[in-house]
Amino acid sequence: MEYRKLGRTGLKVSPLCMGTMQFGWSVGQEETQRILSATVDSGINFIDTADIYSKWVDGNPGGVSETYIGNWLKGSHIPRDQIVIATKVRGEMGKGPNDQGLSRVHIMQAVENSLRRLQTDYIDLYQAHWTDDDTPIEETLRAFDDLVKQGKVRYVGASNYATWELMQALWTSDKNNLARFDSLQPHYNLIERDEFERELRAVCKAYEIGVIPYSPLAGGFLTGKYRKNTPLPESKRAEGRKRSMTDKNMLLIDGMEVIALRHQAAISQVAIAWMLVDPVITSPIIGATSIAQLNENLGALNIHLAEDEIASLNKLTEWKKEEDD
Repeated sequence: MEYRKLGRTGLKVSPLCMGTMQFGWSVGQEETQRILSATVDSGINFIDTADIYSKWVDGNPGGVSETYIGNWLKGSHIPRDQIVIATKVRGEMGKGPNDQGLSRVHIMQAVENSLRRLQTDYIDLYQAHWTDDDTPIEETLRAFDDLVKQGKVRYVGASNYATWELMQALWTSDKNNLARFDSLQPHYNLIERDEFERELRAVCKAYEIGVIPYSPLAGGFLTGKYRKNTPLPESKRAEGRKRSMTDKNMLLIDGMEVIALRHQAAISQVAIAWMLVDPVITSPIIGATSIAQLNENLGALNIHLAEDEIASLNKLTEWKKEEDD
């Protein structure tokens, strides 16, 4: 596997990152361990989680995904320095007034809890899950900077930041000589391009920020399993895909299917391969609920899209022309 630098840093990560939102939600502890072991065996060294995963599930207190990863890490006998672990802080982890946010007090408590659940003494990439309007950005970055100096965190990153918020953070770090965000985790895929491409992409390119997009398959829509005039499966995830089932997006799936057949590949592999063509993208975050699904995602690394295929996918999902109209 060909590893990539995370932005301007010297940290080398795999071209795919294993997302772990599903662990403790739709995947139990034993299957989690099997998937993570297969992930590392495949050459993927990059694992992304968050402290709040999967707090939205009834009876789930949050921290379960981190706990599952920690249990696997302890029992796997894989050297810790061979795994790049990324987690996030911001979400509500308790009922107290300081049990959420990006204040110094919450970050310092949250990192200790994450380290304990992950059963490690350092986090490779610690990310602000989203912004906190109640906390000055300088306070957040000073807390992150202290964690880097203490050795508890190696690098810091951001997730779900608007362009101006990312620029404000970069300026604050530069002005005060603080650790800066070296990665961005944006929502990005073939049918939702504008949020990242409008301005964030240019900022990430100019400032050498590693980009690790989440939802590269648009919640499963870009697997091709949702088709026009076909009843939706009975699930909350399928219900959430209704808004994606526009005429434009259905034409995209048809076009992707043609390309997939040409490469003897899956439609999902075409979606990931398209993203990997962009040199600004470091490592799309995939999510697997089984080893078979992991292997299908890995197949995207073997697909080399032709220029006309890339142009076709770009045209089918063009957004600038629509806004101009």
